[in-house]
Amino acid sequence: MIVTTNQLYKVAYKKFAVGAYNINNLEQTMGLFRGNIQSKAPFIIQLSKGARNYTDKRMLEAIIRTAEEVFPDAIFAVHLDHGDEETCYDCIDSGFYSSVMIDASHEDFDENIAITRRVVDRAHAKGISVEAELGMLGGVEEDIAVDEGHACLTNPEEAVEFVQRSGCDSLAAAIGTSHGAYKFKGQQSLRFDVIEQISQKVPGMPIVMHGSSSVPVEEVQRINAAGGKLDPSARGVAENEYLPAARLGVTKVNIDTDGRLVWTRVHREFFRDKPPEFDFRPPGKVFMQEYANFIAHKNEKLGSAGQLDAVRASVVK
Repeated sequence: MIVTTNQLYKVAYKKFAVGAYNINNLEQTMGLFRGNIQSKAPFIIQLSKGARNYTDKRMLEAIIRTAEEVFPDAIFAVHLDHGDEETCYDCIDSGFYSSVMIDASHEDFDENIAITRRVVDRAHAKGISVEAELGMLGGVEEDIAVDEGHACLTNPEEAVEFVQRSGCDSLAAAIGTSHGAYKFKGQQSLRFDVIEQISQKVPGMPIVMHGSSSVPVEEVQRINAAGGKLDPSARGVAENEYLPAARLGVTKVNIDTDGRLVWTRVHREFFRDKPPEFDFRPPGKVFMQEYANFIAHKNEKLGSAGQLDAVRASVVK
């Protein structure tokens, strides 16, 4: 069942975080649905601009609609991740998306607000909610690249004005995370002080955490042992920080890189161990189960596991 993103936020706010997972193909979609049913968790499917252009946006939308029929117990929202203004309008007009993210964080403060306001007005007219970004995360995600020297944390004081003037429904805040697999050297912690200040100054506003993959050491080691060359010192967000952040107001947690690491590890190991093999379906089956287990594990850390009945009771009146 596709629901609005705001419906999920209403149940989750300051209790748990909803996992927002990016997908690009059939195998990810199957693993995603299986993992969320396995852990009895609501979730958000994220489609990036790159994912929509990977084949054709209609292909992914058709896969999701079919998955909704195959997994009738699933409750989820469909979200555009890191959209520009044009892509946001395309998704709003399609009637398929529960919410869109307008990322104008690279613009100055007033221009960010102006762009976000235009998207909000168009989206709200069709009952679609809008996520906007204030502050800039470092790292690389698809065609978005920000070096760490230009990354900046969200200013809680600015957040108040930004939310009031833009009318956004959720705020993607820079709170100490980074995009991509090459994240931090050594240990890095979320800025809980910034999260708490934003939550206090803009009460009730769902905070969104981007760049939330943890880049598990074991995954990196296994990929490298199977021929990969990932930076072994890369670190992401510690999983034990998800739930404390959720209880302060982080309501949506975006996880993409870790899922790509699972895909890479499964396929590298499979073809390393079975060099005569050429059929892509056997490793695809392995990946779907591994990805399902990965999703279920993340949901436990987010606190969303076991929350499906509570969400169902809230959205089905």
